[in-house]
Amino acid sequence: MSTLRTTMAGYARYRGREGQLSFLLHRVTGLGTLLFLAIHILDTATVYFLPNLYSDAINIYRSTLFGIAEMGLIFCVFYHGVNGLRIAYFDMIAPKNWEIPSERKTAIWTLVISLVIWFPAFILMARNLLINNFGLGG
Repeated sequence: MSTLRTTMAGYARYRGREGQLSFLLHRVTGLGTLLFLAIHILDTATVYFLPNLYSDAINIYRSTLFGIAEMGLIFCVFYHGVNGLRIAYFDMIAPKNWEIPSERKTAIWTLVISLVIWFPAFILMARNLLINNFGLGG
């Protein structure tokens, strides 16, 4: 049975191109989204039973570090969703097109589309962070 260390070492050693990077980014963005959902469910569960703890958690979430992490979360959601649509397209609609040249091209397009969708949200969130946390631009 493979261990986590062996698996991670294999991911790091494999010198794939766009397909490998797409695979790793899909895994990382999925785990990032899962981490957010777990934290969100846990803190929301405290609202009725431990309201003071919930208020403390909300104050922590207003910090600069969490604001930056939230911008990363939005990218995770966008990339994971767009890449999931790409994978579903090749698996269900056009499996005969699942070849290395088309996979490379669509992996790059997936990243570009994700960044284009994410950038306006990033600008709005960064502006909000600068205004509310640093008093700039408001």
